[in-house]
Amino acid sequence: MEEQMNQTAVPAGQPGAETGAAAPAAAKPGEAAKPRSRKRKTSRTVTTGRAYIRASYNNTIVTLTDAAGNVLGWSSAGKVGFKGPKKSTPYAASVIVKDVVDKVHDTGLREVNAYVCGIGSGREAAVRALHANGINVMAIKDMTPIPHNGCRAPKPRRV
Repeated sequence: MEEQMNQTAVPAGQPGAETGAAAPAAAKPGEAAKPRSRKRKTSRTVTTGRAYIRASYNNTIVTLTDAAGNVLGWSSAGKVGFKGPKKSTPYAASVIVKDVVDKVHDTGLREVNAYVCGIGSGREAAVRALHANGINVMAIKDMTPIPHNGCRAPKPRRV
């Protein structure tokens, strides 16, 4: 009877409720619980890489990668703070490039091959901004998809 009186009922899901799993070991008195150690980011040293510029009518996205295609940093007009029709302007493209170059500054990226996709107004401004922010553009390749032969024509109308 005394055992039942000493036990207090704790609703399931609350701290202190006993589940099938073993309870974690309590810290010693006077010792704070150790936080879990997080894996520290290692900064790679990359001198050459690629710059992918996606310039649409509505937005501009710039991604900087190493030579193998592993992403070092990216930015877009919406991420920087532009809204609405301002996202696709050449000024927004230059601000985007400055943001992404600041992110990858510690990797040592100095030369890129630019791959431009899309027909937005920020495509040329982004390439110029790469050079203005201290990254040498070695080559520019246009990856914009071009339709060939178009869609199938409708069949002739029968009257």
